Amino acid sequence: MDVPEHSKDIFLELQRKKVYRYVIFKIDEKKKEVVVEKTGGPAESYDDFMAVLPENDCRYAVYDFDFVTSENCQKSKIFFIAWSPSSSRIRAKMLYATSKDWLRRELDGVHYVIQATDPTEMDLEVLRDRAH
Repeated sequence: MDVPEHSKDIFLELQRKKVYRYVIFKIDEKKKEVVVEKTGGPAESYDDFMAVLPENDCRYAVYDFDFVTSENCQKSKIFFIAWSPSSSRIRAKMLYATSKDWLRRELDGVHYVIQATDPTEMDLEVLRDRAH
């Protein structure tokens, strides 16, 4: 499995330049690489992000979560989300599970990792709890 430079560059734009709120990655089985499927602009909400994840297929996602600390400081944490809904194909689940750690290492600068099989495992409260 390969991560093309373009996919890494999109992540760096999210991380350093705050060009994106989120990036959705998918595995292109024919090319054997992880490609960017969709990006969300900085004004997009967490609900917008959740709406673009497929109900019945696996994806990787990176989400830039902004929050305010108890000391009233604006902070940002980057979450790597491995989305593997229980209704997805077994082959897809296996492919995404075996590539997850490898891709996570390629995306240097991720603060937290979430493995989700159901939307409740990655709702906004889960991100808030992890970020604080």
